[in-house]
Amino acid sequence: MNDKEKDAKEQPLRVGVAVRKRRRALHLTLAAVSARSGLSVPFLSQIENERARPSMRSLERVADALETTAVDLLAASDTARTVDLVRAGDDSGLGPVGGVRPLVRGHHQLHALEFNGDQDAGREYQHRNDELMYVVSGACQVEAEGRAYRLEEGDALFLSGGVRHRWRAVSDDTRLLVVAVGDHIHATSEPPSPGR
Repeated sequence: MNDKEKDAKEQPLRVGVAVRKRRRALHLTLAAVSARSGLSVPFLSQIENERARPSMRSLERVADALETTAVDLLAASDTARTVDLVRAGDDSGLGPVGGVRPLVRGHHQLHALEFNGDQDAGREYQHRNDELMYVVSGACQVEAEGRAYRLEEGDALFLSGGVRHRWRAVSDDTRLLVVAVGDHIHATSEPPSPGR
């Protein structure tokens, strides 16, 4: 077993715990989540019990059914990590479909996702806190605040909290890094006073 395989086995992403916790907080049954998401009750049960790893598309469907986002479910998936190495080949516990790789695992102030390939989020996003999009390679099209932006390799776009936006990759070789302040953090625009 090489170092990458060993790291992945030692640090599995436990998204099922976060899914179950969110479902219970909303007082929903597995059947209700199944009806909302279109995924079967047995599959949802397997996810919650860590016997199945959902693709990013399935995780987004579960998140929509639970009135949250896939990013928030991933962030809440493991609260114990303080130092976590994500190797270049790690899929971070998600299924192989989707081309999305979390670069920060666990419940932290910072979220970071890498999107690979011809991605089209297909929906509009609005986050409470700030977000930065950086194109590692390829290009993507972003709509924000009524304007369209074409981002190419090396370009970065900052979106302050509350900005509605959508994006899509425009080439198969696109690699996009999205870094955001966690939605569970209440970021303010004023720096703390010295007395706090």
